[in-house]
Order: sequence, then C-alpha cells, then structure tokens
Amino acid sequence: MLRQDWGFDYTATKLADAADKKKVFHQERLDWWKAKRIEVMTTIRSEGLEIDEKIAARGKSALVSPFEFCVLGGSNGEPPCGDTCTMLKTESDLRRAANIIANADALVIAAGAGIGVDSGLPDFRGNYGFWKAYPALKQVAIDFMDIANPRSFETDPELAWGFYGHRLNLYRETVPHAGFQLLRTWAENKPMGWRVFTSNVDGHFQKSGFVESGIHECHGSIRHLQCLHSCTDAIWPADELYPQVDAQTCRLIGEAPKCPHCGGLARPNVMMFGDGGWNGNRTDAQGQMETRWLRNLKAKKANIAVIELGAGTAIPSVRYFSHQLLRTHDAKLVRINVRESDVSTVNEVGLSMGALEALHRIADRL
Repeated sequence: MLRQDWGFDYTATKLADAADKKKVFHQERLDWWKAKRIEVMTTIRSEGLEIDEKIAARGKSALVSPFEFCVLGGSNGEPPCGDTCTMLKTESDLRRAANIIANADALVIAAGAGIGVDSGLPDFRGNYGFWKAYPALKQVAIDFMDIANPRSFETDPELAWGFYGHRLNLYRETVPHAGFQLLRTWAENKPMGWRVFTSNVDGHFQKSGFVESGIHECHGSIRHLQCLHSCTDAIWPADELYPQVDAQTCRLIGEAPKCPHCGGLARPNVMMFGDGGWNGNRTDAQGQMETRWLRNLKAKKANIAVIELGAGTAIPSVRYFSHQLLRTHDAKLVRINVRESDVSTVNEVGLSMGALEALHRIADRL
C-alpha cells in the first residue's frame, strides 16, 4: 500500500532496475578491489615481504588482516568472496553516494528523527525507546501516541506540558552533531541552492546555521506556540518560555503557557497524532517557498541530489517526499538509515549506518 502511495510502478520496472543495478555494483566493486589489491601489494613489497608469504598466512590473524585477505586472496581477477563481500559493497555504495552529491546542481536534505540520535537525542522507536527516555510515563502506561496528542492538553495539561516542556529544554540544550555542518557546507556550495525538508520539530537545522527560509518543517516546530482552541490563526515564538519540569513525574512545575489573545491554554505548534486543531499556516508558507524553488529547478532541468537521513517507514512523511522528487524531478537519492536503508532503483543508494558515520565517510570520498 505504501509503495502505491509513493506513485511507483514497481511491478513493471523493478526486475530491469535490479539487473542493471547488479551489473553496476559488480563492476564498481571489482574496479575498487583491483585498485586496492595493487595498493596493498605495493605496500607489502616496500616492507621487504613476499606476496606469497602473505597469501599463505592469510588464515593467521596475527599476520594478515581481513582486509588484506580480501584483496590478496582472490583468484581469476575476482575477490575471494565475490558479490557477497560487505566491505566491497559498502565502499562501492559510499563512492556512488559521493558521486551523486558531487555532481548535483542542487541539494535537498530530507531528515527524519534518526538524524538526531548521534547528537544524543532519544530514539522513540517503539514503546521501549520512548519509555527509556520517559520512565515516568511508563509507570502510568502512557505511550508516545497518547501523550503526543491534543487530547492530553485537554485532559491533563500539566502532564502534556511536562512532556513537551522537557522536549523543548532538551532540544535547546543539545548541540547538533558535526554532520549538520558537513551538510551545510555541501548545500552552500551548490550553484542552484538547497532546501531542507524535515519532520523534526527541534530546530536543529536553524541551530546549525541553515537559513530559516530554506527549511520546511512538515510537522511544525516546538519553538513556536499556538492557541489550543484556535481563537485566532496566530503563531508566536516560544523564545520567552523556559518550562520547569519535575523529571520524576514528567509534570510541569508552575503555570502552563497561555494564549496572549484569549487567555486560554497555549500548545506547541506541532502536528500531533489525531490533530485536527494544528495551525499549519507557518508550515504551509514554508512549503510554498519550497514548491516555487523546485518548480524553478525543474524548468532548468537541474540535477538534484537528495540526502535522506534517519527517515523510517512507520511515519513515512520524509520518505514520501524523497520518492516524490525521484518521480517528478528525476532526482538521485542517498538514503542513510541504520535499519531501513533498502532502495529499489539505480538512481538510489542505501547506506546502513548512522547519520554521523555516513556523512564523515562520504566526506572522505568527496
């Protein structure tokens, strides 16, 4: 069902794409293996050793590393483990990712919650991950969907604001990891510009120096507030809000934020589960600027690279956006995801690793 929503005809093209992809991967891995074989053999000879000695000793870990076994132990011009070699596949994928980024006229960064894990932000994947971050909510059997819900502000505003107040403080205190700066450097060097599309509400792209006008926060922003009962369409910054939260009970200490227009309860300008009252005006305006930029790129037939980071399939907002660009703009995708890195076409490459590690390893190849 999800694949149909993405707009792809997988049944007609997947087999052909897979065959082409396998040929490309095989040749790239083979070329890399041959180059590394020459490099390692040259190093061994410079140390006064014989190649045959190394090959004969490849089963003894003290004398030869797994890498040397891979590049020395093959025959007939092929690596010993063929297409099953994880090391060769990873190197090939990293090189392809670097080429996609280097050859792009414009860069789109599509980020889900997984990008923040390397900054130290909690992983809300499943109840285990959520309750590990919020043990007080485990004690009362409240899961993420229960608390991240506008009903919680109606039924227990002290608890709701305890949860969101803690998140606001956490996002402010957390320093975005170095990968954000790598992304910013690549983005600012693109001749036709860049955009960020993110489901994250933490403001870490702004905190890392990305210009506000280039960011589309599709689920809103915890750094902004709105009226719980939508007395007006107003959205205002939470700059003056510094919530005090009891960490043991996850409850707000003191008075909850008020709407300056009606005096009623205020809430974060974040799209929650089952949220019919979210004010999406700010996000809609961001989306309109993004649409105009993408339309201009399409008119100029720009080569677009999409770097997708930490975006899963449970809430597929970011993945849907990435695949939409592949379909409508012939973009190329670099998918970085520890658990869900699978890709389906020759215009995509998947890296099964964390965001920070992947970005550093790509940077080494640019």
